[in-house]
Amino acid sequence: MNIGFIGLGNMGSAMARNLIKAGHTLTVYNRTRSRAEALQSEGAKIAATPAEAAANAEALITMLADDAAVEAVLFSPGEAISALRAGAVHVSMSTISVALSRRLAQAHREGRQHYVSATVFGRPDAAAAAKLFVIAAGAPEQLRHCQPIFDAVGQKTFVAGGDPPAANVIKLAGNFLITATIEGLAEALALIRKHGLDPNAFLEFLTGSLFSAPVYRNYGSMIAADKFEPAGFKLPLGLKDNRLLLSAAEQAEVPMPLASLVHDRFVTALAQGLGEADWAAIARISYQNAGLKDGR
Repeated sequence: MNIGFIGLGNMGSAMARNLIKAGHTLTVYNRTRSRAEALQSEGAKIAATPAEAAANAEALITMLADDAAVEAVLFSPGEAISALRAGAVHVSMSTISVALSRRLAQAHREGRQHYVSATVFGRPDAAAAAKLFVIAAGAPEQLRHCQPIFDAVGQKTFVAGGDPPAANVIKLAGNFLITATIEGLAEALALIRKHGLDPNAFLEFLTGSLFSAPVYRNYGSMIAADKFEPAGFKLPLGLKDNRLLLSAAEQAEVPMPLASLVHDRFVTALAQGLGEADWAAIARISYQNAGLKDGR
């Protein structure tokens, strides 16, 4: 498939490489050109603008940090959405607001283009290994058309229905559960440490019994070690996703008090200079509240 790919951060670069390996033809654009140039030797063509990346694409993939970045490449002067031909599909794989996803769906209808929201779960190592979980929503025929894309980047695709914003709601709800797990682990491990118990032995007990999920193993190990760098997913991006979640909850009149608590953890962590740390670094706030210094 002839694919335009916009957004070559840690996740996007790994996904683009896997699409090339799967035999797709990629034209890539990134605001920092060096990231695009790193893929040139692997067979990617470099676009000078987002519109150039979209111009001849059967599918245009965006994998960007936030709503503002998506809006900039799609709706700014010389925008990609106007360059994308009628009948082509935009596959939005970024974590964006439900409101922007609705706006994209409408804009693509007006342009006689197709729109699929295909959010992903997984950190950069999972992206590199093509082990992401893809949550896809859109017209059934377009989901079938895009399945080779999903197969190239992920280990399993879950279909969330025909309305693209549904995938964005699921992504935000899933990320909320991750942060709730981080908060729960942080409080439990603070208690373990204050009682003089071994946090690693406690974590081994958890993950060897009722809490064997990867989210407990991976984030539990980080929290037990009080080590949050290098970041797989930086803390400001976690705050961004939390804000998107709270906005979607408010629009639907759904109280989410735990999400509000997590929001305050993110803000406190940023105020304490943890902006370059992994989003799991909100656990440090529970440690500090318990009088633990450096997690001990």
